[in-house]
Amino acid sequence: MTAPLINLNNDIQMPAFGLGTYLSTEFDGYKYTKFCLENGYRHIDTAYFYENEDVVGKAINDVISTGLLKREDIFVTTKLWNIHHEPELVEKACRKSLENLKLDYIDLYLMHTPIGYKYSENEELLPKDADGNFLFSDVDYLDTWKAMEKLVGPGRPVKSIGLSNFNSEQITRILENCDIKPVVNQVECNTSINQKKLIEFCKARDIVVMAYSPMTRPHYFEKDKSLPRPAILHEKVKEIGQKYNKSPGQVVLRYLYQIGTVPIPKSSNENRIVENISIFDFELSVEEMQFMDGFNTGQRTVPFNACKTHKYYMFNIEF
Repeated sequence: MTAPLINLNNDIQMPAFGLGTYLSTEFDGYKYTKFCLENGYRHIDTAYFYENEDVVGKAINDVISTGLLKREDIFVTTKLWNIHHEPELVEKACRKSLENLKLDYIDLYLMHTPIGYKYSENEELLPKDADGNFLFSDVDYLDTWKAMEKLVGPGRPVKSIGLSNFNSEQITRILENCDIKPVVNQVECNTSINQKKLIEFCKARDIVVMAYSPMTRPHYFEKDKSLPRPAILHEKVKEIGQKYNKSPGQVVLRYLYQIGTVPIPKSSNENRIVENISIFDFELSVEEMQFMDGFNTGQRTVPFNACKTHKYYMFNIEF
């Protein structure tokens, strides 16, 4: 099964489902990216911060070399990391991602967060002081965005640009000052934090919401029972799945698709990889959607707590 295509606000089409690759490194990153492309996936999400662009890119190029897919069949998303927010560093960072991926262009380039970290020559990804506190920069994300806009255009390395982990006020500020509108805002979105207000806000401005951590990171719950219990563990969700001959995970992913997001689940299980994308042949009822809404608590599994002191911390408002 492959995902349908959706239109972005720049008339480029993006698959409505993708593979998340956070923590997929070394051989696993290569193996499962390649397997996904061989089994219907056409959208791969990576990031400079994940330190796996090289193996993800090798998988993409190896699939292309077999003739199974062409470059234009595959939608590749990667991200500008926080240490590269200074405008003079943006294109260099983008070119480094292209070099890692060994591709001629990036389909979608996102600003990973609105928060900048201090840059150093050794490119330490998480720079900290002697007490273990992050070393922030105070670069205005508007200046970073202006530099990202220069990456787009004929002969330039990027087709589309967007945001990640931005709140509604920050998006508004971008929209009031940009020459190129962001096409996407990628945020944590799952049954515990369904982001329906942010989705509505973005939809009204023709911005697509991509959903990372769509399964609520169940392994986090196993370690910390104070986190929301994942919907996939709920008996009623299991019953809904049985009605459609689907798994609880497929019910969750279908719910996220129906509320208007592009889910990008990560998996290193081949059966689950195939299962995850097989959500476009059934539809949850109004009542089932309302039941799934009931899991929403607004609690995040990725709250960026270490960044709360930064002036651009994004989760101090409701959405």
